Amino acid sequence: MKTRLLVIAAMLPLAGCISFGATPPPQLLTLEATTAPAVGKLQDTAKARAIVVDMPTAPAALATARVPVQESATAIAYVKDAQWSEPPASLFARLVGDTITAQTPMVVLSSIESIGEPSATLTGALRNFGIDAATREAIVTYDAALTQPGQSSIVKRRFEARVPVAAIDAPSAGVALNSAANQVAGEVAVWVAGSR
Repeated sequence: MKTRLLVIAAMLPLAGCISFGATPPPQLLTLEATTAPAVGKLQDTAKARAIVVDMPTAPAALATARVPVQESATAIAYVKDAQWSEPPASLFARLVGDTITAQTPMVVLSSIESIGEPSATLTGALRNFGIDAATREAIVTYDAALTQPGQSSIVKRRFEARVPVAAIDAPSAGVALNSAANQVAGEVAVWVAGSR
C-alpha cells in the first residue's frame, strides 16, 4: 500500500505536463446566414424547382479548421487562435443552401432527398476562404458549377467577395469572412434562381 502511494505521489508532478492535444481556442468560428430560412415555411417540390447543394471541393490550405492568411504569393500562415467549428467547405455549403431557401422559391434538398426527384445540382470549388495580408481583406472565391435536372451540360461561374478586415485576429477574421461568404451566397442564390 505504501509503495502504491509513493508511485502515485511521484506521478502527480507529471500530470501537469501531459497533454492530449492542442489547447483549444477561446471560441470557435462559424458562419451565420444574414437571411435565414423562415421558421415554419412550407416548401413543396410539386410547386417549386428543387436543387441539391453539394459541399464544394477545397485546396489543402482550406481543408483545415484554421483560417489561412496569404502573406505572399508563395507563403501562407494562419490566424492565431482562430479555428472553425467544422471545415469551411461544409459551413459554406450550408450557408449557400440556407440563402437559396430564404431568398428564392427553390427547394433545397439533400442528395438522399433528391433520389427520384428531378433536381438541379450545385457543385463547385472553394478557391479562397481566408485573409489577404497585403490588402487586409477577407476573400471568399467560389467557382460554382450548375447542372439542370435531366441535362448533362454544366454551367460554371466564379463568385468573389472582398471585405476589409480591421485586424488580422480571430474576431475580426470571423466577422469579415462571414460577411464575404454571405455576399457570395446571395449572388449564387440570384444566379441559380434565374438559371433554367
